[in-house]
This record gives sequence, C-alpha cells and structure tokens, in this order.
Amino acid sequence: MTGTEGIQLLQSFSNAVTELAERVSPSVVNVNAGRRGGTGIVWSSDGLVVTASHVIGHSGTATVTAEDGKELEAKVVGRDPYSDVALLKVEAAGLTPIRLASADGIKVGQFVLALADAFGRKASATSGIITSHRRSMRGFWGVMIEDAVVSDAKLNPGYSGGPLVDASGNLLGMNVAYFAGRGVAVSADTLKETVGKISKDGRVKKGFLGVVVEPVELPQELALAPEIGQEEGLLVRSVEGGSPARDAGVTLGDIILRLGEARATDEYELHKALTGEVVGKSMPLRVLRAEKVTDLKITPREAEA
Repeated sequence: MTGTEGIQLLQSFSNAVTELAERVSPSVVNVNAGRRGGTGIVWSSDGLVVTASHVIGHSGTATVTAEDGKELEAKVVGRDPYSDVALLKVEAAGLTPIRLASADGIKVGQFVLALADAFGRKASATSGIITSHRRSMRGFWGVMIEDAVVSDAKLNPGYSGGPLVDASGNLLGMNVAYFAGRGVAVSADTLKETVGKISKDGRVKKGFLGVVVEPVELPQELALAPEIGQEEGLLVRSVEGGSPARDAGVTLGDIILRLGEARATDEYELHKALTGEVVGKSMPLRVLRAEKVTDLKITPREAEA
C-alpha cells in the first residue's frame, strides 16, 4: 500500500465515523435531574426516553434537552436500580428513535461508537472495540448488569445513559459505567425487556432472599456426589432478620447449591433466578450443611427498590 492509498483509506474511515455520529446524534439527548446529569436515548417517536437509573437518582421528574436545544419536562415512568435502567416520558412527537441491534450479532473485536450529550449542547463521541459480552457483572455502583456489553471505548463523565452503537448505528447497549479501562453497557436485549416491564407495571419485580453470599469451591468428593453434582456453591456469610432466608431456616455457614431448578454456582446465577415470577411462591432451596445435603422451602419476597 502506498502512502497516498493509506491516507485515502484513513480519510474514508474518518468520514465514515463522522457520518455515523451524525446519523445517531438525533437519538441522543441530555438528561438532567437536579444535581445529577447524564445522557438519554430516544426509545420511541412518541416521547419515551431511556437512561441510566443512577442518572435519575430518586427524582420523579427530569429535564430532557433534545438535539435542537429544546428543553422538555420528563416524567419518570419507572426505574430498575438493579439493572440501572430508567424510563422517562416527554410530551413530544416526531422524535428520532434509535434502532436496535440483536445481541446475536455482537462479536468480540467489532468497532463501536459511544455517544453522549452531557451538557445539553451537541453530542460527543468516543470509539473502541467490543472486548467481551454476555457477561454478568457486579459493579462498584451496587447493581448487577446481566449479559453486559464491554468495550474499551473511554467513557468520560456524562456518558452514562448514552448509546453504544455498531458501525451501522444500531444500538448494542446503554453505557452505565467505566472502570478498569473498560466501558460497561446494558445490552439492547436487556433494555428492551426492562422497558417492556416498566411500561406495563412501572417497575421490574425482583425476588429477595435476605442473604449475603460468596462463591466457594466444593471438595471433589462432595462435588461428585449424585445429590450435588456441581463444583461450586454459595457460602452464606449473613442472614437478614425477618427475611425469607431466615424464615426458611438458612443459617450462617450453609452453602446454597440450588434455588428451584437453578444451580447456585455463583451469585450471578442466583441473581438471574430471582425473577419477578418467583416472588410469593414457595420453592425448594438445597443447601450443604456440615457436608450434608439439606432441602428447605423458601418463599422469596419482592425486593425493595
């Protein structure tokens, strides 16, 4: 490749990135909730906007600034602090909703662009590649991100709630955090599911057991036992008074093996099993107590936001 060809190739790439940012920008808005601020994504043309729950905090209202600079009062339809997703509604028509990508098409190494509107002016952008996806991550900000999309795009303050898009401008996820040199985004599939639940019920129901756990490896002779059949479990470090776990007879030092049909091989799998469908339903809880399998019955209650 000659120097001229290299310059032309670089210029073509630069133009493509610029055009991509311009195409996605109408779907990017600024969100301000009192002392907090961040970015939002236009979800529907009739005024639904998605942002990060931590951008909203406990506020019931927010101000959304569109690309044309117009400020719109927004109502908080609902929020799910456990996945860091909030849904807003503004009275506006003709907004430009973002297009969704399928998680099935995400590949490690693919190009991504992250956009933000942290100050209510024009969208800013940063780029990178996907470093991993379909991971469940517990962040320092206290939430669990299931099937997270992780990139090396550097996210500055204000990028929370903004879109992470592919080279076609389709939404791969909503950025929520940046740490250890990686940006973490809630996947588009999770957003779609969460928005559906919030639109219907105003919230996302989660099950609650009332335990603090940590993963432990089981001795091989126990892991190979037919009634166990797994190499890891969750050691119970504390049990909250008056909780479903306390009522079920869970004690310190128990190792949780299964909740219903779900193997509790790590805390992420346990978290996934605690969906809204299990709230108020009696279900089996298998624990290892003093190297002996014990089967209990537990009724998860709804977790408080």
